[in-house]
Amino acid sequence: MNLEQWLEAALVMDDTTWKRHANPWSVWTRYTVLPLLVAAVWSRVWLGWWSIAPVALALVWNWVNPRLFPPPDSTNNWSSKAVLGERVWLNRDNITVPTHHRHAPTILGIVAGIGAVFVIWGSIELDLWITLFGAALVYCGKLWFLDRMVWLYEDMKDATPEYRSWLY
Repeated sequence: MNLEQWLEAALVMDDTTWKRHANPWSVWTRYTVLPLLVAAVWSRVWLGWWSIAPVALALVWNWVNPRLFPPPDSTNNWSSKAVLGERVWLNRDNITVPTHHRHAPTILGIVAGIGAVFVIWGSIELDLWITLFGAALVYCGKLWFLDRMVWLYEDMKDATPEYRSWLY
């Protein structure tokens, strides 16, 4: 099981949840998780150990978000296709993806992961610039990753009847 599959399992992402997460509102509001988490960690300065509560709330929001919105009226848009591409990417051990899609998602995940290290470091040190630099890397890596997922879905949508059924 790779990291992405582990995260999918940890977030309990079943078919219904994936359909709901394909709603553009879910995709775009998910970008609030990182700033909320950073603010929650920084709140330790004035809340002390009570800052665990806002950290927990940010993590709960991360879990609730893909379940909060209804399935979209249409998945024929960039953000929905990004989610559909993520599903294709997670299934790459069962249905092979084209060669030109095999490395970029991993590299972009590493970029976002390096950014996360800076976010953690900046949050521990309460250094705004390190935190912002890390957040910029996280967001650039994630947005580019999602763009690649749209491309992947477009290339793979006719690979199986299931993939094709996701587009409506």
